[in-house]
Amino acid sequence: MGRRWRDGRGELVVLGGGGGPFVTVPLEIAASYRARTKGLLGRDSIDGAILLSPANSVHTFRMRIPIDVAYLDRHLRIIAVRTMRPGRLGMPRLRSRHVLEARAGAMSEWGVRKGARVEVVVPV
Repeated sequence: MGRRWRDGRGELVVLGGGGGPFVTVPLEIAASYRARTKGLLGRDSIDGAILLSPANSVHTFRMRIPIDVAYLDRHLRIIAVRTMRPGRLGMPRLRSRHVLEARAGAMSEWGVRKGARVEVVVPV
């Protein structure tokens, strides 16, 4: 069930738990080595989220803003969510295949939490 995306834009759909409403968020996809390496470095803000794929850890060295980080397994289920201040090194997550990054506080607003599932919608 390996997923392969290309660098570009799409939408992140956060599926509501227990039949609740879902949330749609603008998504930037960083699938190439170059795009994953750059990530959010040098930015002062982000509209929506960025998906790093494949990835199982991140760092916030040379970042200007604190970020929320969600680690996703191969089924796009959230393994863990952390808020990281600039200058930190995140621990690798063994089951993580993808990492979502967003501004600090955004993920709790969207309902991104451990055990939740997300979908990635890419325009055709």
